[in-house]
Amino acid sequence: MLHLSILQIVLLTVASFAAGITNAIAGGGSFLMLTALLLTGLDPRAANMTSTIALFPTQVATGFVGRKMAGGTPKLSLRALFVISLLGGAVGAALLLQTPPAFFARLVPWLILIATGLFAYGSFRKKPDGQSSQHHMGRWGSILSQIGISIYGGYFGGGIGFLMLAALTLAGTTIRAANATKNILAGVMNTAAVLVFVFSPDIGWTQALVGAVASSLGGQVGVRLIYKVNERILRMIVITIGTLLTIALFARQ
Repeated sequence: MLHLSILQIVLLTVASFAAGITNAIAGGGSFLMLTALLLTGLDPRAANMTSTIALFPTQVATGFVGRKMAGGTPKLSLRALFVISLLGGAVGAALLLQTPPAFFARLVPWLILIATGLFAYGSFRKKPDGQSSQHHMGRWGSILSQIGISIYGGYFGGGIGFLMLAALTLAGTTIRAANATKNILAGVMNTAAVLVFVFSPDIGWTQALVGAVASSLGGQVGVRLIYKVNERILRMIVITIGTLLTIALFARQ
């Protein structure tokens, strides 16, 4: 366990609180959390695992709140998506534990670059009109896309919300139902990942506890600010942070 200075604790608390607010309103809070955890001295792989654990309570709560609006796709039930997400999240988490820290440190700038790009695309692309997407994927398309997203979610997780939203709407799910469903499935993936990560000796448990408490409080505040904060500006801030973090990590290599 790393010894944290008062300054590191304050920075982590503020960043985690902001991550909770950001996730509740616009998504992308993991960028803030990951940046703060790296500043506490964790290597990128340990920071990624610790971030998953720290954000876990807020993500589960978010999925629970919107559970009544969630559903499956026209070709695939919510129960099937649930099972796929659980298994895929566990596989992704297990793959991460098998990844050497030095290799992941070289890989993570690319993952953050991809995640930032997905976040930017999902934030500013034109949303489909009407109740559902006009281009429906079949059953196997939905299964394969969710398997890939779930494994990626357990391994890293950045941008999974937008990936799932795109996949669910392409499968014919309405936007409102897709949003609620992806929150539940993200929580399921993270549940599987957390159950794998808790056995790792690399977790920064002090950081995870601080992050979990602060992000949970931030999430409660975020829910109350949903209709008061300019979401577009918030998303631009998150994209800027993701871009700067990507550049900084590439510069360190």
